[in-house]
Amino acid sequence: MNISVQIRRYMPGEERALFEVYYSAIHLTTSRDYTPEQIQAWAPKDLDMNLWEKRIRGINPFVAELNGEVAGYADLQANGYIDHFFVSGTHSRRGIGSRLMEHLLEEAKALGLSELTSDVSRTAQPFYEKFGFVVVEQRWPERRGVIIPNALMRRYEV
Repeated sequence: MNISVQIRRYMPGEERALFEVYYSAIHLTTSRDYTPEQIQAWAPKDLDMNLWEKRIRGINPFVAELNGEVAGYADLQANGYIDHFFVSGTHSRRGIGSRLMEHLLEEAKALGLSELTSDVSRTAQPFYEKFGFVVVEQRWPERRGVIIPNALMRRYEV
């Protein structure tokens, strides 16, 4: 099977495609670590698209395309914070996340960042650990009245 992953900047108009990645990542991939109530609170199907579009424009993510299809996205903020990092649930375990993370690490190095941080789901913690991130603190943020545990993770040398 020929897999061709390309990483590029997000383009305005792709917000809906990125929402589908986000939604499927949470609903299909995190179900072993979170309850249906937590998943629904985290990624409701009826999320306000105006707020979503503003959010995506604000974080200006990198997009991973697999054979021309949007399959994942991730951002890196100027302070080294990774706010969103999602791979479509229909494309998991195909190397897309690794390519995205490698791209973020290259970008961080080019920006001269000395550390990266992210609030990481239980599901993604082992993935982040493979790239040198360590858990700094377990957290219990609330969304739509539901606690959705995660961890603050940090990579100290980029």
